[in-house]
Amino acid sequence: MADTGRARKLAERVQQVVAQMIDTRVKDPRLGFVTVTDVRVTGDLQHADVYYTVLGDDEARAGSAKALESAKGLIRSEVGKQTGIRLTPTLAFHLDAVPETAAHLESALSEAARRDAEVARLAQGARYAGDEDPYRRADDDTAE
Repeated sequence: MADTGRARKLAERVQQVVAQMIDTRVKDPRLGFVTVTDVRVTGDLQHADVYYTVLGDDEARAGSAKALESAKGLIRSEVGKQTGIRLTPTLAFHLDAVPETAAHLESALSEAARRDAEVARLAQGARYAGDEDPYRRADDDTAE
């Protein structure tokens, strides 16, 4: 069984090779502007999950997914050549959901900031329901 350090190093190398292959050797017209964001290799070094993002709309994402699936064999053979390990890991391409998650979090944060500003605006004109200082003091007892 491989240690996690070796799997991490292999994942980094696979990410470099896949990004280079997409940039230089894969000439599919369906392939859009693809960025390889992460690669995760299993502990036994037999499988690699490649996460990517595509700049564009849903049509560009679908076309890029088909192009990557059709070029999977070419990319895997190059990964095997450049890594030099005994068994080349199988590749699985997954569309990364990081941009959509980031957009969702950004909208939630802006909504929270808007609500905080509204509460601060309402608190600015607020007055106490009773006295400003409702607690008895020692000076008050002597005055009576």
